[in-house]
Amino acid sequence: MASAAEQLAANLNFGAIGKADELKKRIWFALGALIVYRLCSYIPIPGLDPSAVEQMFANLGGGFIDIVNTFSGGALQRTSIIMLGIMPYISASIIMQLLTSMSSTLGQLKKEGEQGRKKINQYTRYGTVLLTLVQGYAIVSGLQGQPGVVVNPGWFFIITAVVTLLGGTMFLVWLGEQITQRGIGNGISLIIFAGIVAELPGTLAQAFNLSRTGSLSVTVLLLILIGAAALIWFIVFFERAQRRVVIQYPKRQQGNRVMQGDKSHLPLKLNVAGVIPPIFASSLLLMPLSVAGFSDAEWITSVTAVLGPGKPIYIALYIALIVFFCFFYTAIQFNPEETADNLKKHGGFVPGIRPGKRTAEYLDYLLTRLTVIGSAYLSVVCVIPELIISQSAVPFYLGGTSLLIVVNVTMDTVQQIHSHLMAQQYESLLKKTRLKGARR
Repeated sequence: MASAAEQLAANLNFGAIGKADELKKRIWFALGALIVYRLCSYIPIPGLDPSAVEQMFANLGGGFIDIVNTFSGGALQRTSIIMLGIMPYISASIIMQLLTSMSSTLGQLKKEGEQGRKKINQYTRYGTVLLTLVQGYAIVSGLQGQPGVVVNPGWFFIITAVVTLLGGTMFLVWLGEQITQRGIGNGISLIIFAGIVAELPGTLAQAFNLSRTGSLSVTVLLLILIGAAALIWFIVFFERAQRRVVIQYPKRQQGNRVMQGDKSHLPLKLNVAGVIPPIFASSLLLMPLSVAGFSDAEWITSVTAVLGPGKPIYIALYIALIVFFCFFYTAIQFNPEETADNLKKHGGFVPGIRPGKRTAEYLDYLLTRLTVIGSAYLSVVCVIPELIISQSAVPFYLGGTSLLIVVNVTMDTVQQIHSHLMAQQYESLLKKTRLKGARR
């Protein structure tokens, strides 16, 4: 028999959003913030010649430039004030999480609750400022090195442009935090999502135009579209997959009554880390390449050619980083020992497994197996489209990482809306019950 929560979830109607005033405010706030983000992507860095910039990207186009441009929502190609996007913040978050796991001082901060979390977030922001200054200086120097791109080259342009890029990135970080607190969904993920979705219509239009002119075969185009649809189904299937661990609770006595033992499930997702590993792996690989792309140095050109998308070393590093971050982030998200202790405190146990240490070892064993499958799934989703695009010489970017982010963020946001609606329905039921009780 279905539980009360399951029955309530089954009867939910998304038409109820019109009655949920708080949820409507959150959705409108998130949409407004994303519109502001998209408007910022059209504000160029002052001091650049637009026609020279367009010509420069025409010469640099393809490969990693298209990938970085997709993740930034076209801000890179427009040399926008937010052309660095949210990637410096993600890189700083990676470094801070690694330091937290290695440093006892930072690890203690993490255990201090809300205050510790605020301090770690503050350190992450400091790291974001430092990384943005370094990456911004590298890109601005590269732009100044391109003939005719900068109207008045010199230190004044470098300083103003770097400060502008720093302000743009920190504004995006603040905007993402505001969406998380006052909107719906994860703000940082939604900003990346909005950038990718904004570029999709242009990518599809480019594909159809190439097919119309004969530059791209109709058969290849249909195969790409069918493959994208199949990949979306594949992602949804694996993201919803979970291993349910049976948890048994013994009989207990309350006064003269003997309560029957209860049975529940501990759901372990196949992909506990979610979309974090591909985002982290992409940011670590693409940010150095995007900075190097604006330099004419011979050794940098050679390194960029070896580490370009679709190249063996790039693929190997991408898979290695995805697997690493899958295990790393899963270890942060789920603690088998803590879960086993909580089950033992509440009298729960896994049938056939002794409570305590044995339960922790069993959960760790299950989690390791699931993470191996999850990391393999993420590697296939992210790498196979890269190989197909590079081998088929498709002149536009439609990668598996982009689709993975779009599908994951969509599912997560819909789930949060679902949770808000459930909470509202519970509230209305409680109010009706209180009113009936008062009348009696």
